Amino acid sequence: MVTVAAVIVTFNRLEKLKSVIAALQAQTLAPATLLIIDNASTDGTADYLAGLRHDPRIDVVTMATNTGGAGGFAEGMLRGYATGADHVWIMDDDCYPQPTALETLVRGFDEAVAELGPDVPFACSVVKFTDDSICEMNNPVPTWDWGRLMVKGQRNVMVTACSFVSVLIPRWAIARYGLPYRDYFIWFDDREYTLRLTKVCPGVQVLDSVVIHDMGDNRGVNFAMVDAKSLWKFEYGVRNEASYQLHHRGLLYFLEFGARLFVSLHRGRVPLRLRARLLRKWLAGVTFNPSVEFPEQVAR
Repeated sequence: MVTVAAVIVTFNRLEKLKSVIAALQAQTLAPATLLIIDNASTDGTADYLAGLRHDPRIDVVTMATNTGGAGGFAEGMLRGYATGADHVWIMDDDCYPQPTALETLVRGFDEAVAELGPDVPFACSVVKFTDDSICEMNNPVPTWDWGRLMVKGQRNVMVTACSFVSVLIPRWAIARYGLPYRDYFIWFDDREYTLRLTKVCPGVQVLDSVVIHDMGDNRGVNFAMVDAKSLWKFEYGVRNEASYQLHHRGLLYFLEFGARLFVSLHRGRVPLRLRARLLRKWLAGVTFNPSVEFPEQVAR
């Protein structure tokens, strides 16, 4: 019987977190363990989670400080790996899996392995918005031959990268490729990690596995959207992607990313002072280059 450790990373979204936990408890294939990584929430989350500690299937981890989504997922995957589960299933605290989401995710993963071989590194769900439309910011990146499994009768699409909104990662992949970069804090951690996993074999999106992403506005993200309120997130995103392009792909990709960033900021008429801050973060990618952390090397 396959075992799954489910991981939720949360920060100050208590009411949504309650809905995620309820959705996980209603799965037709129940996770063996539910790990809740609380990123030092200040909205009463800690008190609520304290009341769940009596359940042996729930493991609450309270971080000393807010480590961002990247730090939370790295910690959750590390602890999920330590349980000995066959897979770790990760998601945000505003992701509501439909009742069969995990069961179909495991089935789709197994079907993909049967066709492509044992190197399939993950399976992700279809992410919908609350109005049942596709969630714009959570669409995975398909391979050029994305329909290869579909013509074999499967309900799986081959992909190279996806967001961390419902991803099933086998134990062996975490052992081989390590954990997400904690130091990324937020943004681009999911893209980098899933690209790292698919260097040998693509992952799959399982079309029958559906989750609802209860985010704010259903729209994608691009650099033309930068404003004073969202700047801090874009700063992390620019630094992280710049680091990835330079240190994992090469100088020309780093320069191309900088040019693309400059053009997008110009076309979006982003205020000059905000452009300057983001371009400095692009340059910060030159010296920012975190190391991969492997679970067997980390003592807990």
